[in-house]
Amino acid sequence: MAAELTAHELIAKHRPTLDQALEAIRTRAYWSPHPEHPKAYGENGSLDAAAGKAAFDALLGGRLDLGQPGTDDWVGGETSPYGIELGVEYPHADIDTLLPAMQAGRRAWRDAGAEMRAVVCLEILKRISDRTHEFAHAVMHTSGQAFMMAFQAGGPHAQDRGLEAVAYAYVEQVRTPDTAEWTKPQGKRDPLALTKQFTPVPRGTALLIGCNTFPTWNGYPGLFASLATGNPVLVKPHPRAVLPLALTVQVAREVLAEAGFDANLVALAAERPGEGIAKTLATRPEIRIIDYTGSTVFGDWLEANARQAQVYTEKAGVNTVIVDSTDNYKGMLSNLAFSLSLYSGQMCTTPQNLLVPRDGIRTDEGPKTYDEVVADLARAVDGLLGDDARANALLGAIVNPDVKARLEAAAGLGEVALASREIANPEFPDAVVRTPVIVKLDGAKPDDEAAYMNECFGPVSFAVAMDSAADALELLRRTVRDKGAMTVGAYTTDDEVEGAIQEVCLEEAAQLSLNLTGGVYVNQTAAFSDFHGSGGNPAANSALCDGAFVANRFRVVEVRREA
Repeated sequence: MAAELTAHELIAKHRPTLDQALEAIRTRAYWSPHPEHPKAYGENGSLDAAAGKAAFDALLGGRLDLGQPGTDDWVGGETSPYGIELGVEYPHADIDTLLPAMQAGRRAWRDAGAEMRAVVCLEILKRISDRTHEFAHAVMHTSGQAFMMAFQAGGPHAQDRGLEAVAYAYVEQVRTPDTAEWTKPQGKRDPLALTKQFTPVPRGTALLIGCNTFPTWNGYPGLFASLATGNPVLVKPHPRAVLPLALTVQVAREVLAEAGFDANLVALAAERPGEGIAKTLATRPEIRIIDYTGSTVFGDWLEANARQAQVYTEKAGVNTVIVDSTDNYKGMLSNLAFSLSLYSGQMCTTPQNLLVPRDGIRTDEGPKTYDEVVADLARAVDGLLGDDARANALLGAIVNPDVKARLEAAAGLGEVALASREIANPEFPDAVVRTPVIVKLDGAKPDDEAAYMNECFGPVSFAVAMDSAADALELLRRTVRDKGAMTVGAYTTDDEVEGAIQEVCLEEAAQLSLNLTGGVYVNQTAAFSDFHGSGGNPAANSALCDGAFVANRFRVVEVRREA
């Protein structure tokens, strides 16, 4: 079939965006081609709010046929955290048929070159962007994110992370020239002369193991990094969050086919309830790259057992904030309250341990005792979430029963400074919505350590009383080194303390945010500028996104000829 999208058309359309992305990752300045505001959509082929909602509704109770080879069954079973049955069925693949089929188009995709692969990826992202409203509902009803967060994090922010990965992939592939003329003088003899050809060669089929909470935001970097470096990608979504990634696969297959490539370069591996195919897929000899976001237990298993593959993991960590002193007490409390509440604490970057001096802190409002700091933070959270409509817009829904169980158990771990309460959602009466709990613990008591030294994923925070700044620094170091951390935050007006905190984070490879009191929060990162994770502590073995995230997805193969 002749290509409907020619190389010339795609390069003319998307090369300017690629160049802007390359400049953004060089300067680390703010840039995004994907609008954050819902009202920005509805023109030039993009779906507005009503059309996006209608498109999502049309999916419910239907069958998403991707036209994949090897389909031997239809599977589904997703239930929204907001209480509605999605009822969407997806193809279940005979892996022994699907994986070989994914290899058929690999040579043409490899030979297309880095620029062509990049612009095809950008066309996929553009079509996803045009359907952002539809994708937002899919993310909302699989992750439990509130609509605006699902729209932004699951839409433009996820698309930014995908584009960022394409940009890094392009840079690494063109670092080596396509050809070189090599001449070595030999004195009086004729020089040695060779013509050398260098080709980026993909590793092989990549496996993306999706997560429940951020299926697109965490999924797109690996998907597009692998695809842009020439690898077929098999997408294995989390069983509770299939729809956003299934739609992504659908778009990718359409674009690949229209550009004259094999649609099977991207495929979906949905599973039956309880089937648990991730381990089986991860150890298949065809799988040469794995991207995974989820629990430490399974991430460690992948790193130990998927020996044939290059494995990129984002696992669990224990995120810490040191509260030493502040010159903006109200701003600090407001910023922390939002960070603890956003998406019911179900972000891998949400703070868990708040280390507060037992003797209190210095503030612009005078000295505050440990008890006052914790009580004031509890009031700030209560104030932020006091209006149920605003609370629903910030909290979203609890994503699964495990989070709810951890939240309920946390109240028994120590003195409760802020009790979690249930909030009704009038639009979705079956949604499980809970405010955060804050529990007071003592850093000097060994019995409390079991609580604060382990991740308690969800809206649970521990206010840990510390004897001194030095003790807080030592606990921070030990936590990052032993358990890992995606984020570290700190509030201090003391230059010496600030320098010591920074040194710990540099030595233990943890991303640090200092004295945030405005509209930027420790649990948010911006594509093209911020690194998500570092790859240097146990929380993750890679960062989104840097050169190391893409460079080992391909190798450069050289062919030499005498000139």
